[in-house]
Amino acid sequence: MRQDDSLPRRPDLHFEIAARARGARLIAGVDEAGRGPLAGPVVVAAVMLDENAVPEGLNDSKKLTARRRDALFVEIFINAHVGVAVAPPSIIDRLNIRGATLWAMRQAVRGLGMTPDLALIDGRDVPPGLPCPGEAIIGGDGKSLSIAAASIIAKVVRDRMCPVMDRDQPGYSFSCHKGYGTAAHLQALASVGPSVHHRLSFAPVRALLACP
Repeated sequence: MRQDDSLPRRPDLHFEIAARARGARLIAGVDEAGRGPLAGPVVVAAVMLDENAVPEGLNDSKKLTARRRDALFVEIFINAHVGVAVAPPSIIDRLNIRGATLWAMRQAVRGLGMTPDLALIDGRDVPPGLPCPGEAIIGGDGKSLSIAAASIIAKVVRDRMCPVMDRDQPGYSFSCHKGYGTAAHLQALASVGPSVHHRLSFAPVRALLACP
């Protein structure tokens, strides 16, 4: 049956099935959360789904409510192999955000507990030094169920870290904006200055540090 192009696309197992046809057995999806914020870590998750126990309703984390993400987070951990890696601001400032994301992708795949035959990576880049071959898929969190699962894990883990940041460094409202450069966040930065959770290499923060 021909798919109706007017319907919104949902992730499926197309890439996983194609990889299995090429001989891959263990396939991981890899995605990140938190590249854009001015504060907090970038979090990467790697997920190897059991294709006989795929949680119902898996989708790109950005298309799900927080409540649905939380429910799927639990189901994914119960039914899949999961690896998570966190690149803190110190690594982001040292490697830049792209380098820190690629570093965390390697760590997440290595943290799966078993080496996959293939890693499906959301985005344009296959991280160098992966323990397995990789395939980059632009918009992969909306195309591959494995990557969609990884996007949910990464998003929930990072979101849960923000209230901890907030308690550690009150005054920035990290719980509300998750470190993104909202007007309220920028105002707090201008008033209080950067915290230990801020990415000093990011332009709005760097500009404050340059002010006399």
